[in-house]
This record gives sequence, C-alpha cells and structure tokens, in this order.
Amino acid sequence: MNYTEKSREIPVCDKYDVVVVGSGPAGVTAAIAAGRQGVKVLLLEMLNAVGGISTSGLMSHWTGTCGNKIYHEYLERAGKKNMFPCEWKETIDPEQLKNTYYEMLEEAGVDILLYTIVCDVMMEGDRVVGVIGQSKSGRVAYRAKVVIDASGDGDVAYRAGAAYTLGRDNDHKMQPATLMFKVGGVDMSRAVFPPSFESTVDTPKGELQALAREILPKPAGHVLLYRSSFPGIVTCNMTNATDIDGTKVEDLTKAELICRSQMGPIVDFLHEYVPGYENCYIISAASLIGIRETRHFHGMYTINEQEIYEAKQFDDAVVFDAWFNFDIHNIEGAGLDAHGSQKHFEQKKGYTIPYGCMVPEKIDGLLLSGRNISGTHVAHSNFRAMPICSGIGEADGIAAALAIKAGIQVRDVSPKEIQKYL
Repeated sequence: MNYTEKSREIPVCDKYDVVVVGSGPAGVTAAIAAGRQGVKVLLLEMLNAVGGISTSGLMSHWTGTCGNKIYHEYLERAGKKNMFPCEWKETIDPEQLKNTYYEMLEEAGVDILLYTIVCDVMMEGDRVVGVIGQSKSGRVAYRAKVVIDASGDGDVAYRAGAAYTLGRDNDHKMQPATLMFKVGGVDMSRAVFPPSFESTVDTPKGELQALAREILPKPAGHVLLYRSSFPGIVTCNMTNATDIDGTKVEDLTKAELICRSQMGPIVDFLHEYVPGYENCYIISAASLIGIRETRHFHGMYTINEQEIYEAKQFDDAVVFDAWFNFDIHNIEGAGLDAHGSQKHFEQKKGYTIPYGCMVPEKIDGLLLSGRNISGTHVAHSNFRAMPICSGIGEADGIAAALAIKAGIQVRDVSPKEIQKYL
C-alpha cells in the first residue's frame, strides 16, 4: 500500500552560489575553500555539529596524510587549542576540532544550517540546480549554481540519477560499520596501544589479537586502541557490525544496536586481558555510526588500486601527496580483509587524484566529494582516509568557485587552473 502526498509549494532560497551537503572533513573543507574564493556558500548538515566522523564520530586521530593545504591548517589550529600537549599532532580532540571548523567557516563567510536533512534534488534536465532540505522549520528549496555532495553516501548524486556501484564489484558487499567509544581510568604508564590489525601484543595471558578473536562476541574480535588528548582516556575502535548497508535506515539502526551490545563485553575484555585497562570505564560513545563504504559513483575518471600502489602522478591531479594504506576491514568478520594491507603496505610515496574522479559522468552542476568519488573498492579503502577526503573537498571548493566565476560547468574547469590555488 502506498500513500500519495499532497502537492505543495515550498519556499525557495536562491541567494547562494554553492551549496555543500554534509560537513565531514570533505564537506567542511569544500565550504571553506569555496568561501575563500569569494563565492556565497551554504553548508547543510543533518547533525547538531560540523565535522562528521572526525567529531560526531569520535574519531581518534587523522590517519594517512595529504599535501593539500587546509588539512594542515586543521592540525595547526586545533592543536593549539588542546589543553594537554599531544606528542602526536594528528590526535583529535573532537570539541576543539569542532571549534576550529566553526572559526574557519566563519572566516570564509560560509553560512551553516545544522539539523537539516537533504531529502531531494532540484533538476533541470541532467543538471542539478539545488537541493531540498527538511528541518523542524519545514521544507526549503536551496538553489545553487554548483552543489557539492559531501554526504559520504552520495545522497545528492543518487537522487540526481548519477550512476554508481554499491560496495565491491563482484557481490556489492561493504566494509563493516563501527561505533567508536572512549574509556577513562586507564593507567597510561602501563597501557598498550595496538594501532592496526597487524599489530600484535604479547601479554602473560596471551597475544591480544588472538585472545580478542577467541573471546569477544562475533563479529567483533580485534584490538585497536588509541591515545586521546586527555590523560587516562583512550579511544576504542573495536565494535564491528557486518552485512550493513549504510544507505538503509534499517541497517543503520541495526549497526547501532549491534555495536552498542558489544561495548560491555569489550570493556570486560579490557579489564581482564589488556595491561593498564584493569579499571577502565566507558565515558562516551559516538553520536554517529562509522560507515566506511557505500556508493562508488562513476566519474569522468576512475582511480584504481594499482595507480595508488604505483604512486601515479596525474597531469590533471588536484589532490597531491596523498598517502595511506589499503585499510579494508574484513567484510566477513573481525580484523583485516584478505585484500587489505596496513602494517605491511610497502608503498611509501604520496600519490595524486585526478579531477575527473570528482565529476559525475553525466550529471552537471554537481561535484563528488570525499569517499563517494569515482574509484574501485580497493582504491577507496585508501582515499577514504580523512586527510585525503579533506584534500578532495579543497579541490572541489576551488573548482566550484572557478566554474561560477567563469560561467561554465564544473566539468569544463581546467585542472591546471585548480592547481594554481593548491
């Protein structure tokens, strides 16, 4: 049975040149970059704060790196706000990072609307000309000359009809979801911090990764622990929900419940088996579930894992010195996927990403930003790292501004012109 909603007129806001949807590291950076170019920018976010997984997701640290400039501004400016000096500058204090984002957005003249879900797009033929936002105030149509889709899952591109592949090519399965959480009461003088699936820690009771696989409720079963910016507080990346499609609300709910059910047993495990964590306790959990992979949109160019492994330098690159590993979490359970490589990832050089990965094949007026750009399943496991997503966002913001000033489509912007600002 279906219900037909009554047709209605909704107000149109047409004062913006660029609308950015989603304020994770890609979206917030795209908004700042476009605003700095002097165009009028609106940033729409469905949560109560900007930053996405880097803040609301309680991410422990920036992992990987990128040569584009704004990411390094985040490190410098947010680091100065930390109450306690961090030996690792990539460590994230979520509240101070939020403040840094807000300051930089204000300086760039960006308008922000929180608590706003983008529920549809405005189209003229194959061109996106705006989005429709739903909030407690009702529905509003936000017109724009360029829309930047930094929603993670590519919700705008999807509603615009852009072609995509869901998950990996052969079976459309996706990396598992995780709910990050923090524990206090850790004895930092004795604590251990396994940083990757391939990191082993021997203890009197056994090796920690092997113990976790044996004892923790499946599909949990690995130990990833990271220092925070506060004494005695550690970020846990140990919950795990498989067979989750992050584009479905039912699956998002399922992932949240599964991960929360694992938190108690994980803390019990820390008490019993992990040195320094004997008296730890949960102090907070993320307000945003960590979805690693959903839609891979088809762009003017598709970057693949071999190009990343070879550190290819594209002539039309707009993201530079990107580096990470093939961080593919096990699609079937805990630990690293057979196609992933973390500690043993041998390529140490930075690679580049061409502009065509951010431009949908057939849809105009739209740029892809963050983990939804055009890339293979394995390549995505590398460029989905937050610093690289920030670099993608910076290139998108500059490209959008250049297109508007020149009166052309974003697909017609010269990468060489974008490079001048990077």
